[in-house]
Amino acid sequence: MAESSPARLYCLLVGAVLVIAGIIGFFYEASFATGTSLISSNVFGVLAVNGWHNVVHIGIGALLLVGAGSAARTSALAVGFLYVVLCILGFIATGDGSIGFVAENKVLIKLVPVNNEDNVLHLILGLTGILAAVATPKTSLGRSTATA
Repeated sequence: MAESSPARLYCLLVGAVLVIAGIIGFFYEASFATGTSLISSNVFGVLAVNGWHNVVHIGIGALLLVGAGSAARTSALAVGFLYVVLCILGFIATGDGSIGFVAENKVLIKLVPVNNEDNVLHLILGLTGILAAVATPKTSLGRSTATA
């Protein structure tokens, strides 16, 4: 098993939480409707989800869990950047010029419901992923530490 690092910890914790959140989300809303037919519900009255959003959570969580072994730094960095981009797109989708939180869910890419609470969570996940990757030193693969 790989040695512990901030990136590995991020991959394991965030990956497991995202998989669990995706599964829980299906109990709130499992619809895969798109566009104007999209149906969403708020998990615990806060985070907007539908079937597509749940699949995204499970998929990203699974990728992080798989990457936790030998590609933790790369996985944390990639997912971190992905979540920062999703945060920006989400704020554009929910944006009406105000920074306050709104109860109304908006739609991202005609598939995934988002609200400002989701956007803040995506920003936190993105920044912590990038920070975990930066805090993890690069390793030299293929170099032996044994002396002759």
